[in-house]
This record gives sequence, structure tokens and C-alpha cells, in this order.
Amino acid sequence: MTMADLTLLDLQDLAEEVDLEAKAAQGQYGMGEVPKSFFETYSAMANTNGGTVFFGIGQNEDKKFSVIGIEDAAKVRKELWDGLNNREQINANILRDENVSVAHVEGKQVLRIDIPRADRRKRPIYVGQNPLTGTYRRNYEGDYHCDEETVRRMMSDAIEDTRDTVLLEGFTFKDLDAETFAAYRNEFKSTKPGHPWLALDDQELLRNLGGWTNDRRDNKEGLTFAGLLMFGKLRPILDAAPYYLVDYQEQSGLKGDPRWIDRMTTDGTWSGNLFDFYRRVYAKLTAELKVPFRLEGGAKRIDETAVHEALREAMVNALIHADYTGRVGILVIKWPDRFGFRNPGGLRMPPERALAGGISDCRNRNLQKMFQLIGAGEQAGSGLPKVLAAWKEQHWRTPQLAEHLNPDQTTLVLRMVSFLPRETLEALDRRIGPKFHSMSPTQRLALATVAIEGKVSHDRLKEISTEHPHDLSKELAALARDKFLDSSGATRAKIYYFPGEPPYPELGLQSTQTAGALNSSVHLPPSSVHLPPSSVHLASQNKLAETVRNKGKVPKATMEAAILAVCKGTFIALKALSEILDRSPETLRIHYLIRMVKDGRLELHYPESPNHPNQAYRSRE
Repeated sequence: MTMADLTLLDLQDLAEEVDLEAKAAQGQYGMGEVPKSFFETYSAMANTNGGTVFFGIGQNEDKKFSVIGIEDAAKVRKELWDGLNNREQINANILRDENVSVAHVEGKQVLRIDIPRADRRKRPIYVGQNPLTGTYRRNYEGDYHCDEETVRRMMSDAIEDTRDTVLLEGFTFKDLDAETFAAYRNEFKSTKPGHPWLALDDQELLRNLGGWTNDRRDNKEGLTFAGLLMFGKLRPILDAAPYYLVDYQEQSGLKGDPRWIDRMTTDGTWSGNLFDFYRRVYAKLTAELKVPFRLEGGAKRIDETAVHEALREAMVNALIHADYTGRVGILVIKWPDRFGFRNPGGLRMPPERALAGGISDCRNRNLQKMFQLIGAGEQAGSGLPKVLAAWKEQHWRTPQLAEHLNPDQTTLVLRMVSFLPRETLEALDRRIGPKFHSMSPTQRLALATVAIEGKVSHDRLKEISTEHPHDLSKELAALARDKFLDSSGATRAKIYYFPGEPPYPELGLQSTQTAGALNSSVHLPPSSVHLPPSSVHLASQNKLAETVRNKGKVPKATMEAAILAVCKGTFIALKALSEILDRSPETLRIHYLIRMVKDGRLELHYPESPNHPNQAYRSRE
């Protein structure tokens, strides 16, 4: 079988590997034509992470494919290129000849279009001639129209190599925290004791750091955005960036428990700027790390390991790549077995390229320079590879870098768990029995990932395995077919977990709230809407829940009334709802929740991603 010779099963597997869209593309006379909706999909995929479109393939509501074929593929291919090069149709053509090919599925001819992720300098890719009305992006369910704010953010990223050089009119040295700047100077002196900038006064030092600038054209000078963020007082920072938020939490790590043990956030009890946040939080992150005694060159004691350096790189990476005009805050979470980092703003390059390193496209280059001068942060895109190398050296699980939309944010999770812990393998041996030993290494890896992380997806397995993506799809499908794993979601949103044990949400890291909302309620963890079963007091108080618990089949109206009662006033995750009502998650989702969302009785916590793995439901008033 060649790459151009596929089966329907191959298409189902491919849908987990790439963002895949099937279009019948038959046209009025059945000879084939480019559907009008294609250009919306082209825009959406180019503005997200790319994807593949097939002309001549049908798809039903259950995401199952059917082969229709294209009678005249050459004609449709010409129409496609004509449309892509028509500036009244689409603003830019980012495809090459090799991106469009004729394939054969079940013996029928179809057209395959592989759409790459557009370079950020070419975004947004939009339909028609107005980016504010013609820009689309892609989620797990299909194409959606971007709002004006999202489009303008893309346009800013396209033309601005760095965001933090802008001169802030009306801001002066009085807006800086003097103790912070003095502490930075001391750190700079300790790191580079002979540096000539140390002899400069504070304003000249700040100018050389990129925190103070002159606008020679208008004869103005003042603080830059970088200078205010790094050294400013909280109130002036919020005046310049209303959604600014930095937040550190130490959490217990108990499943479903959103409470924190220790927290530091923008609550007015400290300066609130980035340098103070970095130095205080880094100390908290590394407090329990073991440091072996060693000397460098027989004289200087080294008090850091590669793990210390990796955590510093991960934290600085979040701070220098953040979009501080975005509606999400900086968040760092410490769990007993892992660390999480979140910054506002998406990646400026595909995740795999960011992890590979060698290319630096920093959103805030002055902040990057300020951190580099005190020995924090690497140049030329080597920060994330350094994190990967440190984790690999410890034989810990591969870090997870992910980009999320609505609102735009980037997350990095670092687990201090062995790649294949002995106790995990022993537990799987007890759970599955002799069949576990006869499984392929990839299948055992997938099951171990579920045991450690609660779930596995095709994308996650691809991060930790060297197998071909197509083979990974087959291995996951085999585990589901043999009932070792259950699954939910479709295409790239599909996740796998142990039967009857859908995963709890990863509490706290990915946000659906704005930083402004969090600043107004700093005593609540960002994830407080995801209430676990132990926190849901409605179940014991509401008699309607008791009418369905521990009972067999009940009338449809009774079950729906119980769902609405339990979900009243707060978002409830599917796992919690399943336990409260004593029904399987899939039964609730398929027979009740989908319909109740559609008819407006329930609302989704992730409305743009109905199959989101952390989905939760709330009754509409």
C-alpha cells in the first residue's frame, strides 16, 4: 500500500494523527468541484496547526467516513489553484505543488490537500478582502469565526518582532519599585562582576537593559513596557496592562482537589513585578530538590543540578514569551510529582519546532535580555531543549508543551515520574494479567501513560514514542477494541482511559477565565469551576439526585430534571456528574447531555470545543 492508496480504516486512523476534514465536493453535476466552504477550512487550518482536507469523502454525524470519489480530479485541482491564487477569494496561497495530490481510497479517486500552519508573519489567512470578517480558526469540532480581538492579535504578532519595546507615555522612574531594581543590580553584579554597565547610574543602566528608551522622532523618552513589567509597582503595571496577572500555587496533588497549600499572586502584598515573581517563585519551585555536593575547578561549590536549570528555563520561557495584553495570566503550579507553567499567548511556531530548538522567536526580547544578563534564559531557542535534556537525563516522562485557544495560552507540564516506573508496570500486570506481557512495547507504554497521567491521546503518545504516527493509531485502536481502554471524543480530540475511569480535569493550569476576572477574586484558584465529587454538596442536598441514584431505568424527564438540579449554579465535570447520578459518563453524554446542550438547557464550560477532555456542564437559568 502506498501513501496514495488508502482504506477507510486508514482515514479513521489518520483523523487522530492530523486535523482532518472530509468534503464530498461533488458539484452540481457530480463531476466534482471545490466547495465554497473549503476556503473557510483553509483559513482555519492555516491559522491554527494545519490539517488535511479530502475531496470525494463523505462523513456522517458519528465521524464515520464514506467514499464517494471525484470523477474529474484534474478539473477540481485546477479550480483549487485558481481559487487559492484569487485575491478576491483568499488573501494568500501558502500551498505548494506537493501539498495537493490525487489519492485512491477503496479504489476510488479522491483529492488530498495538506494545509500547513501559516508562519505567524503571514497570519491571518482570511477569506475575502477583510481580515476582521473573514478570519477563521479550528477547534476539535470544525471551523469557527474569529472575533475582532483575536484577529488584531494575529495582526500584531505578524508585524511586531517584539512586544515590549514600546515607550509608555506618562510613565516615569517613580513607577518602578526601587527595592526590586536594587535587587536586580545586585544579581547582575553577582553574575557578571566586571560588566561595564555596573558603573552606570540607574537610568543609564535601565536604558542599556532596554527598560528606558528615547523616541528621537518625537523627542520623548520614558519607560518601555519591558522596564515596567520587570521592575514596576503593581498599580502602574495594571494601568498599562489591565489583564496582567502573575500567580503561583502549590497544590496537594489529590485527584479533583483544587485547593492550594501555598500561593503568591498579585494581591498587593508585594511589588507584583516579573523580577520579584521570578526570584521568589524559583526559590519555592526548587526548595525540595536534592543538590549533590560538588566543586567546580576544585574551588567554587555548585548548588544547582540540571533539574534546577530546567525549572529556571521553563519559568523564564513562560515570562518572556507571554502576551501581556492577553486575557489570561501567568500561572505556575507546583504539585508533589510535577510542575505546570502557563503563559498568555499562543506559540509563535509549531510546538515540535519550539521543542527542537535552534530558532528563537521571542515575543519580549528586552525581557529576554534582562533575564539573560543574570544567568537566566537561553539564546537561540535553546531553553526548551535544555528542559527536555534535563528530564531525559533523569529518565522522567517527556514534558508536555501545548497550545490552547479561546483564550490563547501556552502550557508546559513537567512530570517528575519515571518513564516506566516499576510500580506502575507491576500494577498493570496485576490489573491485566498475562496478556500484558504479550502486548507490544507501544501498547504497554500507552497503558502506563494512562496509569500515570489518567489518559492518553495520539498526540501524547507521539511525544513519548519513536513509532510512526500511523502505527500509534493502530495500537490505540487495538487497545480499545480489546476493551483494555475506553475512549471519548473524535478525531484529534479523542482520548483513551481505563474502562469506567474517565480522567479528572488537570486542575488549575489551562484557563477559560480572563486575568481581569481572576484579579478581582484572587482568593479563588482559577480552576474552581471544576468541582470534584467530594466538593459537590448538591448531590446530598437535592432529592432529585436520589431519584436516580442506585436505581435502574428511570423516565427520561426524571433523569433530565436531576441533571439540571445537580448542575444548577456551577459547572460540573462529566466524571463528577457520573458519580452523583450513578450512570456511566458515555450514557449521560450520548443520551442526555448532548441534546440538553443543543436545546439550550445546559451550557458548556468550553463552548468552542464540545468534545474537550475537561468539559463541564452548567444549567442555564
